[in-house]
Amino acid sequence: MRELRLSVRTRLTAWYGGLFALAGIALLVTNYLLVAATLPDPNAFTAAAQGVPATAVPAYPLDVGRVPPAITLTVRDYRESALNTLLVQSAIALVITIVLAVWLGWVMASRVLEPLNSITDTAHQLGADNLSSRINHEGPDDELKDLADTFDGMLDRLAGAFDSQKRFVANASHELRTPLAVQRTLIEVAMGAPDADPNLTRLGHHLLDTNQRSEKLIDGLLLLARSDRGLSSREPVRLHEVVATVVESCADEAAAREVEVVVTGQRRVVVGDPVLLSHLVSHLVRNAIAYNHHGGTVRVELGSTPALRVVNTGEPVQAEQVPGLFEPFRRLRSERLASEGTGLGLSLVRSIAAAHQGSVTARPNADGGLLVEVMLPEVT
Repeated sequence: MRELRLSVRTRLTAWYGGLFALAGIALLVTNYLLVAATLPDPNAFTAAAQGVPATAVPAYPLDVGRVPPAITLTVRDYRESALNTLLVQSAIALVITIVLAVWLGWVMASRVLEPLNSITDTAHQLGADNLSSRINHEGPDDELKDLADTFDGMLDRLAGAFDSQKRFVANASHELRTPLAVQRTLIEVAMGAPDADPNLTRLGHHLLDTNQRSEKLIDGLLLLARSDRGLSSREPVRLHEVVATVVESCADEAAAREVEVVVTGQRRVVVGDPVLLSHLVSHLVRNAIAYNHHGGTVRVELGSTPALRVVNTGEPVQAEQVPGLFEPFRRLRSERLASEGTGLGLSLVRSIAAAHQGSVTARPNADGGLLVEVMLPEVT
């Protein structure tokens, strides 16, 4: 059975109303007993009519024959009528007051919890690309103001950390790429010399391959850091056009491996970063081509749910191996492919999907290979 979930405001209101109801009932009972004790008692009235002092009224019934019955009944009716009237009117007043108390409790709880609502609203607006929102709570110097100020201080520290990370990524991008570009230029110049030794040429090709792999690795790490920071901007992206462009750019790789790439589905527009989404599609399609057999197929399907599905044939994949493929530098198999790739493909895909408030799942394909599904928010 699903547990009933109540808000803090509802629980506080219930506590206020419940405590007030208990206090009101206790007051009603006390008032009833006090009034009942002050009203004339029929036995005492009868004793007084017989000339017996009220303080000497015996515990046994008196001879009421000497008192007109109408007087005794009138006193008893008056007492019962007064007590009943008191009970009914007090109950009505108590119900009305409890309703007012619940309403006032709801209003008071709302005012007390207003800083918490501000904190929640601010937290919902926050993201890696938007850390400028603050609560700026103005009120008495109490625990709630301390909480709001602490939250604002935490946001200031987070904003500083993210700014520092952005500067680091920008500087690292420049500092790491520049030496590699210089190395590549020097190697190409040495290889292009007229008196270049054949051994030097072979070594140069090997160094160029290593240099290219290092550049890919650096680009992948920088892209992973960028996607982990979140999106700096969002705009409508025609996912079907991105897929068409990526498939066209992969045509030579597919032809070299004799892999057929088939695109099906509908036009799809999502919200996000076009550059990151292009990398996401590129990594999925290139992995599907690379980890395939000659004469295999790659199906790229566009839809609403999921937004993108990439299915490839290839060697069978065990279900327990799939979660590890989303970890950085984890490869399924093949030393040849390991030397060409960086092991960041699916890690980047998952990070980019998460930056777009989406998700990615994978499972073994019945015909070998993988079936990867990407969920992305659609333009509303």
